[in-house]
Amino acid sequence: MTQGWPRRVLRYFLIAIAGFVTVSVLLVLLLRVVPVFGSMVMVERKVQSWVSAESLNIRHDWTPWERLSDQAKLAVIAAEDQKFPQHYGFDFDQMRKALMAWRSGDNLRGASTISQQTAKNLFLWTGRNWLRKALEAWFTVLIELLWPKERILEVYLNIAEWDNGVFGLEAAAQHYFGVSASELNTTQASRLAAILPNPREWSASRPSSYVLQRSQWIQRQMRQLGGVRYLERLEP
Repeated sequence: MTQGWPRRVLRYFLIAIAGFVTVSVLLVLLLRVVPVFGSMVMVERKVQSWVSAESLNIRHDWTPWERLSDQAKLAVIAAEDQKFPQHYGFDFDQMRKALMAWRSGDNLRGASTISQQTAKNLFLWTGRNWLRKALEAWFTVLIELLWPKERILEVYLNIAEWDNGVFGLEAAAQHYFGVSASELNTTQASRLAAILPNPREWSASRPSSYVLQRSQWIQRQMRQLGGVRYLERLEP
């Protein structure tokens, strides 16, 4: 009996791992083709509001790729992940630079790609620990293998957090500028991209001097990337 116990535990553990792998692969395959109407970050924000006895209305409207502003697509790439068309989910050069800066005494800065952020926002919780980073890496590999680049960016733009309770480009465009996601111009798009690192504290419609400077930097990067023609690199 004593000798059989470790084997049973190992068997159940392997079954659990196999089940998790199967379910996660099937879920990612399903979300390649169906609209994404929510994310784990949305769930987390709602639970946090219940715990703190605060009211939070989630604003989110799924908008397909062709109705998302090309300027917004390019602005987010310029701001967040300029190697997005080339890499396979991880930008190891940026990760190395972030680690070197941390070892030199700077704060540990993020080096997440759009793919990693999509995986984290869609499937996982916020915060930093090794379990979440491991799961983030797993889901990043899955979506890079099973989704085209356009789909990754489409989902990211539809679930990104842009203010308290404001998720996705359509809700953000209406919230800040009173326009639809398809009508965003270069300035508006760059301001939305500029606040992504801290969307619950920064405003795209009432930008601080830092957000304005960051927005202008993003616009310069958009031009250097070649304008919206850069998006052709995302095509399969």
